[in-house]
Amino acid sequence: MLLSITTTIEPATDLGYLLHKHPDRLQTYELSFGKAHVFYPEAAANRCTACLLLDVDPIGLVRGKGSEDGPLAQYVNDRPYAATSFLSVAISRVWGSAMNGRCEDRPELATTPIPLEARIDVLPVRGGERFLRAVFEPLGYTLTATRHPLDETFPEWGESPYYAVTVGKTTTLAELLAQLYVLIPVFDNQKHYFVGEEEMEKLLAKGEGWLASHPEKDEITRRYLKFRPSLFREALERLAEEDDSGEISEKAIALREEAVEGPLRLNEERIGAVMAALRASAARRVLDLGCGEGRLLRELIKDKQFDEIVGVDVSIRALEIARDRLRLDRLPERQAARARLLHGSLMYRDQRLEGYDAAALVEVVEHLDPPRLAALERVLFEFARPGTIVLTTPNREYNVVWERVGEARFRHPDHRFEWTRAEFQAWALAVAARFGYAVRFLGVGPEREPLGSPTQMGVFTRDGSVIQ
Repeated sequence: MLLSITTTIEPATDLGYLLHKHPDRLQTYELSFGKAHVFYPEAAANRCTACLLLDVDPIGLVRGKGSEDGPLAQYVNDRPYAATSFLSVAISRVWGSAMNGRCEDRPELATTPIPLEARIDVLPVRGGERFLRAVFEPLGYTLTATRHPLDETFPEWGESPYYAVTVGKTTTLAELLAQLYVLIPVFDNQKHYFVGEEEMEKLLAKGEGWLASHPEKDEITRRYLKFRPSLFREALERLAEEDDSGEISEKAIALREEAVEGPLRLNEERIGAVMAALRASAARRVLDLGCGEGRLLRELIKDKQFDEIVGVDVSIRALEIARDRLRLDRLPERQAARARLLHGSLMYRDQRLEGYDAAALVEVVEHLDPPRLAALERVLFEFARPGTIVLTTPNREYNVVWERVGEARFRHPDHRFEWTRAEFQAWALAVAARFGYAVRFLGVGPEREPLGSPTQMGVFTRDGSVIQ
């Protein structure tokens, strides 16, 4: 089995420092189930690839052990060739320092997101490409999967469960390796080790910061722990606690953003500007996409113009907070019937979002990597296709006003980008032209020349829609 890691950061050969493995050397490591080899098929300034090749000894692996599937299954199997729990162990043993984020020679590089691509040959996948995408894409990865036939000589035999998988995004090497460490065994049905409390602790340690909020958290946990009910329940309880603590962390981040924008009461102005645009559209049925904890929803429910109000978010925890904040269970029956909360991702077409008069995205797009932003464009403008779309995003030019931000930083640590006014307008005009919308631009918040306003807003109207 083979795992290849590629980067195009310059100089790309810094990958050798991160992995603690010199590009000019072939290195071999003895493991209990075989050997692991590390080598670099390419190492140039503009592109560098490191490979982890695992040579499993199937005879040594089963020597002295029985088999539940009969003696032949000990020797005739896919274990030497398929990326399974063996590969996760090899990542931990051979690239453990990199996975833990340690790099003495380039400490700043270990914490810097860089363009990374990982290719796995071959990965046995229970659940097929749908499950592959459900696992990797919510984490921000682009994914390419090629399914292999059972036998190229006899194509009538059909497809196999084996895929060549490539995933890529801009992230730290430590995060990439930790996520691969957890997820590779999830796709396979066999673990070569005993699954007990120690494995649960490894899952929670390597999944810290991302697993608790993953839409497929339950299935990932269940598969990793090999369907052991007691461990599964305990792990989910621990992850729920982490999700709660993640809420505190999210609130801390929000407080930082509020500390920057608060003196301007910018959030209130944003909500007010969005509400004004939605009212002017004459919309009756409205979507709040990426609704978070329900700030806009609360104002929408107060306005009798809106007959149907739907909040959508990928975070179940955020939806729970929104439900409590809106007190939907305490509202009069007629008023409560106007509002719904949906769990869903804006990366996939969802027929539940189609047919609405208007949609709002308040400070959402800047949290998306470019491939996910492209997916959202189709989901929103091509498939959901509401008559009016009101979208707000930060104006990067204004950041110089705040000492805590400045030119070099974003207002929120989860932002993937922040656009200048020219960049936002170029994106919005291109999207509008592609999908048959018109767009006009407004500033939100106090304007400063030549910087503009701190928030920029685009109001998209579909051909045939009218905005006053």
